[in-house]
Formats: sequence, structure tokens, C-alpha cells
Amino acid sequence: MDAGEEKQCFQKQRQVLIFFVLLGIAQAGSEPRHYSVAEETEGGSFVANLLKDLGLELGELAARGPRVVSKGKKMSLQFDRHTGDLLLNEKVDREELCGATEPCVLPFQVLLENPLQFFQADLWIMDINDHSPVFLDKEIILKISESINPGTTFLIERAQDLDVGSNSLRSYTVSPTSHFHLKLQNSADGILPQLVLDKALDREEQSEIRLTLTALDGGTPPRSGTALVRIEVLDINDNTPEFEKMLYEVQIRENSPIGSQIVIVSARDLDIGAYGEISYVFSQASEDIRRTFRINEKSGELLLTHELDFESIQTYTLNIQAIDGGGLSGSCVVFVQVMDLNDNPPELTVSTLISEIPENLQETIIAVFSVSDPDSGDNGRMVCSIQDDLPFILKPSVENFYTLVTTTALDREHRSEYNITITVTDLGTPRLKSEHSISVQVADVNDNAPAFSQSAYTLWVRENNGPALHIGSVSATDPDSGVNAQVTYSLLPPGDARLPLASLVSISADTGQLFALRPLDFEALRAFEFGVGAADGGSPALSSRALVRVQVLDANDNAPVVLYPPQNGSAPCTELVPRAADAGYLVTKVVAVDGDSGQNAWLSYQLLRATEPGLFGVWAPSGEVRTARQLSERDAPRHRLAVLVRDHGEPPLSATVTLHVLLVDGFSQPHLPRAEAAAEQARAEPLTVSLVVALAAVSSLFLLSVLGVVAARLCARARAASAGVCSGPGGGLAGHLVDVSGGGTLCQAYRYEVCLSGGSGTGEFKFLKPILPSFLSQGEERG
Repeated sequence: MDAGEEKQCFQKQRQVLIFFVLLGIAQAGSEPRHYSVAEETEGGSFVANLLKDLGLELGELAARGPRVVSKGKKMSLQFDRHTGDLLLNEKVDREELCGATEPCVLPFQVLLENPLQFFQADLWIMDINDHSPVFLDKEIILKISESINPGTTFLIERAQDLDVGSNSLRSYTVSPTSHFHLKLQNSADGILPQLVLDKALDREEQSEIRLTLTALDGGTPPRSGTALVRIEVLDINDNTPEFEKMLYEVQIRENSPIGSQIVIVSARDLDIGAYGEISYVFSQASEDIRRTFRINEKSGELLLTHELDFESIQTYTLNIQAIDGGGLSGSCVVFVQVMDLNDNPPELTVSTLISEIPENLQETIIAVFSVSDPDSGDNGRMVCSIQDDLPFILKPSVENFYTLVTTTALDREHRSEYNITITVTDLGTPRLKSEHSISVQVADVNDNAPAFSQSAYTLWVRENNGPALHIGSVSATDPDSGVNAQVTYSLLPPGDARLPLASLVSISADTGQLFALRPLDFEALRAFEFGVGAADGGSPALSSRALVRVQVLDANDNAPVVLYPPQNGSAPCTELVPRAADAGYLVTKVVAVDGDSGQNAWLSYQLLRATEPGLFGVWAPSGEVRTARQLSERDAPRHRLAVLVRDHGEPPLSATVTLHVLLVDGFSQPHLPRAEAAAEQARAEPLTVSLVVALAAVSSLFLLSVLGVVAARLCARARAASAGVCSGPGGGLAGHLVDVSGGGTLCQAYRYEVCLSGGSGTGEFKFLKPILPSFLSQGEERG
């Protein structure tokens, strides 16, 4: 399943979950179901099967993710998701769970997580007769004056039975005696046993009477407990103590320290002496009252002896007797109301938690939790909140349940982890709070394509490089994670199909490093462009591209080539210089070209050797050969010059050309020196006609030679043009004619046709072809 299908599936599950949350909210208000179990039932015992009440089939129960949630009471239930049975997790003690409350009803909820649904139910704990009646005082002492008239009733200490209902205390019996009989009186607190005097007492006849008081409950079989009633017969005491108030109502904070004074009760007796001395004692006091309070027998001061807890007991009703020295007593009631303090922080219980969610999803449920506070009033009212700067909200549900939901789609590249702190605060004074932290991981989705650090790269490589040379690299990053961020590089097909890219460069798929596969030639290929692609490892994969331009740097690998004078092995060209030439006369010009570029193609000219040093000089920048001084008759007629042509590369390359110079008296007799011609004319005047004929023949022969050279060059040019070396008028680059003349001072005038390389894009010379010298054409016309 690809990422798109997973996203659609997750959205459908979320919609179903939201539907069942709403359904659960609607059903939460329905009447809860009731189930019952007898106390003392062992853990693991069967309570009920909830399949029918839940409306589920056995096969779909486990898929709904059921669990039992109870609060407030220490009751532990377990739910068998495979059978639908509700089981006890441990032995149940009704007295521990509910005390004297009847009926003992423990609410719980069945939570179905997928989708979310609540099922309200109650568990009734049925009492069994597992406690016998118990008298807190094993010996009950009654001091009765002998003056008491028959028919007088004496209230005696009652027994305590933790069972309720039919198993609670039902009756009392007393051992047979002739002086008393037992009277039972029903009250709101239960059955009160009273002894009724049947016959007047006579201390002189019997000073003490011992009776056995038996308490019976209503269980089957009944249980019983006994206490000894010891009756001391006193002298006459005709006044009983009387309290100032019959009811004392006091309030005390639950955080009151031990030893705090609750109230001071006060009674008085009109008798004097021992009969007027009053002592204060508890009457009908439970074990909780005796543990929590203490009364000073002499002063009637009621003191606190144990910490109060509003969440356990909210009120106490204390019966206090004032007994005088004669055994007479009076009673009052002290009603103690415990005032709640905000001493319990709220509690949070997480029911469902999703710790990792995919990015780019809307309104995803992260957690389901409930909150509780055992305090009362504002102290028990709670408010839930999370940080404001997070893309999450809390939605309240039923029974203090909340859901934590995303408010927008999450972006892992912006933030990959969220630490959410749920703060639950009550409204008490001071406010108490509790915090619960939830960590949510955002799972990556391949939603980012690799991005190159540059849209275009320019790499420089010097020509004549070695094979497999690292020439540079490209770099792309992907903000996704894992396999979605693994970038693979590749070469893209070039736009120019003629570019042999596969044989020029290669790229490392893992690192993006680029390598030149073979040596590059600046003169053949000065620059080329190609595209590189970067694709991640996601499914589907995302990619991007960048442009790479490789610039080939020139190396000084071409020596200068002399175009003029030609060096093709033909007869050397002789430059004619009149002896009447002044200093600076332009003899000729050496023309050379260099296939390199830039500084590697900058040429300088130097006179290397000369037949007569100091007669000629070469201008370094242009290659012009000029006379260094005025010529004289003593100068030799023939001269040979060696000119060095050098480029400015590193290291520099050079070429040498040899020039032949002939000094003549005039251009009409180019091959004879002036002195020899005068002598010859003086010796052989008759031979003038013969010399003219010979000169014409030599000129014709020279003309034919030149025409042959020109024809050979034209043929060579035609072959070169057919091979694509030089383009003529139909080749796209027309030839240019360069006039290399001496401005009227050279013995010959030359014209060169310059051919350019069709792919170089520069104006550099490739070769020059000489055309017929102009002076020969003029001589031919004169002849």
C-alpha cells in the first residue's frame, strides 16, 4: 500500500472513530445496567457476560478494544475480551468498599476504544453474614442508686455489627434476674438495649449485680456477641446532671492539627459532694469517633486526636454523657461538621494513547483520558488545558472524559516531535493542579523533493586532463527522513543529441561527484552543458534537476604556426630590398598563428640570427622586418634571416622561420647588383638585347612556377573544403581576405584568404593561402 492509500485508510478510520465517539456520548446518558455479586467472592469469579448488553458479537468484541474503567472505590474488575465475561480481579469486601451504606452500589464504565463508546453499569455488592455483633466495651458498668423506683429504664452500651440488612443486629437478650428485664427500643441508629428495673434495689442486701448481655444478628445461622453488665448499687442520689445545651453544632477544617479543641460541653448537678461531681464520657460512640476524638472527663473539653479527612467522613455525631458521683447521668449531642479544604490535586487517567501519527492528516485523535477530584464544591470542579502554541485542542466528552485532537495537519519537516503537557486545575483556593506529559512523534511522509544547493553549477577543468579526474560535485538535500531523504544522483540526457555526454563525464550516484572520463581538448570543445537529477528513495520518488556547465580551460599545447613566409618545402621566397632604402624600410612581415587562446596565443617575434647583424630588425609585436640603418654599396647582396616566433604560455612554445633578402639597385634588374650591371653594360653593350630576352624568359618561368603553386593550393583547398576543415562561401563562414602589404615599400604585395574553424566561435587564424603576388602581375602586364 503506497502513502496515498495509507492516508485515505487512516482518514476513514478517523471518521469512524469520531462517529462512535458521538454515538458513545449519545449513549452515555442512558440508564445503566445492574449486576450483582455476593461479598467475599474470590478473585477471578464470574460476574456477568456483557456481550448481549453491549450489543456485540463474540467475533467483533476483541477488535473494539474493550476495557473496564471504575473510579472512586477501590474495586478492580477485569474484562475478558475473548468471551465477554466480566470477572472479579480480587476478593470483594462490602464493608471495606461501602461501610454502613446500603445498598452497596459501585458504578463502572465499559470503554470500547475502536470506535469510542461508553457503557454505564452498576455492580451491587450483596452482604453476607460475615461479622458477629461486637461490644466495644466488654464490661458495662451501671451505677444505680438504691432509691431508684421500679420501672426506671437504664440505657446500656449497644453492640456494633458491620453487616447490613437482614444480617445486621436484630435483638438483645440478658441473663435472667429478678431485678431487671431487657427492653429494646428502635431508633434511627438501630436497636437500643435498655434495662428496666423491676424491683427496687437494696444495697445492703446486694451491692453488685452481674448480668450477661447477648447481641444477636439476623443472619442464618445467627451470630452473637456478649458483654458483662456490672450493676453497682449506690446510695441515694436524687439529682441528675443537666447540660447547658442539648445540641452542640460545630464546624472544623479538615486540616486542623491534632490536639485542636473542638468544643467544651458543660453540665451541672444540684447535688453536693460525691453526688455532685460530674465526669464526661462518650455514649454510643463508634470506633471512628473514639479514634478521632477525646473528651476530658473533668472539664468536658472535646479534643481532636486524629487527622480529619473530608473525603472519607464529612460529619460526626457524638453522644456525650455527664455522670455524677451518684451514677445519675444526662446526655447531649455534639454535631461536628468537617469543612472541606482543597487538599487533593486532580487526577488524570489515560485510557487511549497514540504515540505516533503520520504528517499531513487532519483532526487526528491522539489520546482519550478522564479526570477526577475527590474534593467537593469548587474544590472538586476542574479545568483542563494544554499549551497554547501547539496544534492540538482538548474536546470534553461525558463523565469528565476528554479527547486530545489535532487542529491541523502536522508537518514533520517543521517539527518532528511534540511534548504535550495536559494540565488539570481545580477551582479551589488555593488552586491545585496536576500535569501529565504525552510525547507524540510525527511520522514522515515523502512530501519534499530533493533541492539542489544551486540551480546551475559552473565547473572548470583544464584541457589534457587525466582520465577519471574529479572535476567538481553537485549537492542536493531532502528535508524528509529515512529512505525518503536518501538522495540518488544521475545524469540527464543532454539537449544536444550530438554531445557524447556518456563518454565525457560520469556522476557518483551516492555523493554527486562528477568525473571527466577522458582528456578534454580546448581547441575541439571549449564548453558543454548537461543536466543532473536528484531523486529520493520515497514511494513514489520525488526528484529535481540542476544545470551543470563545464568550461574547458586552455593549456599551452599548440606551438605557433608560421603562415608567411610559407614553410611547405617549396622554393624559398626571396624578399627584394632596394639599396636606396632608408632606415626603417619595411622589408616583409612574418605572419604566424597559435591554436591556443588568451595568453597562450599571444605571439612575439625576435630576430634570432642574421647574415649581417645590425642591418635588419624585427618588431616584436607585429613581426614586421625592417632595415635598421641605411643600406650601402658595401653591404652584401644576399642575406639570410632567422626569426623566432614565441607565445606567452607557460612553458612558452616557439617556431623558427628563415627569410631570404636580396639587395637590388632597382626593380628593373632584380637579380643583378648595381655595380656588376654597370660593368657588364660597359663591357658588353651588344649583349643588351640578349639579356632582355633572357630576363623575359626567367620571368615567364617564375610566373609559371607561381601559377603551379597557386593551382596546387587551390586543389588542396577544395579537398579541405569537402572534408569540412574550412568553409567557403557555401560553408557558413565566408573567407576573409587579409592584405599583408608594405604600404608601397615592399618588393612584393601579398594577399591571404583566412579560413576560420566552423565550431570555434573565435576570430583566430587557422591557415592563410597566398594569392598571386601583385608585383608579378604588374611585371606580366609590362612584359
